[in-house]
Amino acid sequence: MTKTALITGASGGIGYEFAQELAADGYNLVLVARSTAKLEEIQTNLTQKYPITVKVLAKDLSLPESVPAIFNQLESEKIVVDILINNAGFGNFGEFTASEWQKEADMLQVNIFALTHLTKLFVKGMVARRQGKILNVASTAAFMPGPLMAVYYATKSYVLSFSEAIANELQGTGVSVTVLCPGPTESGFQAAAAMEGSKILIGQLPTSAEVAKYGYQAMQERKVVAVHGLNNWLLTIFAKFLPRKKLADIVRQAQAKAH
Repeated sequence: MTKTALITGASGGIGYEFAQELAADGYNLVLVARSTAKLEEIQTNLTQKYPITVKVLAKDLSLPESVPAIFNQLESEKIVVDILINNAGFGNFGEFTASEWQKEADMLQVNIFALTHLTKLFVKGMVARRQGKILNVASTAAFMPGPLMAVYYATKSYVLSFSEAIANELQGTGVSVTVLCPGPTESGFQAAAAMEGSKILIGQLPTSAEVAKYGYQAMQERKVVAVHGLNNWLLTIFAKFLPRKKLADIVRQAQAKAH
């Protein structure tokens, strides 16, 4: 029996690549993003290429009502979600004192509230069926304070802590939780966060496809914390042993824009 995966932030970047991975493995898909046109284009391409169904839901997750609307629609259509991939998220570059509150409020809504609410709504059915997988996309930012992206880093720390905690609670239920922690990745994230020119982006970045492939494999293996790339993994270990103030200084220097 074909299983179904729900992916948020599916219109580009890592979310788009997750859709490719799951479609190639024969999963039916529910794709969520704001752009109807992009979603329908992906829907057409995937259904022509693979014998699957692809449902698209154009929803803005910065609006609190979007999450129950997604859940209720799928419930009414009797679509069972076997895999939930909470990939939607965005950042904002700049000093906290100068940043726009509404963008940060929207970031909290998407990166934390929508992710948590979707998990809350869908995990109960997974537990009842004694099978399911949840993948939450965090970041290496989760392991450290992030001057110049203070709110974004804090949201990802939440995602990491939340995911580890519920992974522990769900042991023995047949439901797994994986938290994917990539470093800087080639995607539209940097442009959306207005952080082009940041020193942290200098050098060869992994592609969204590479990160999605790694995350998908980690989820299938039911890993809890999956840090993409050896250098990123070493960074998270290094971060544990540095004084927090020193760590914040290092992140600040790395994030500052090159002149």
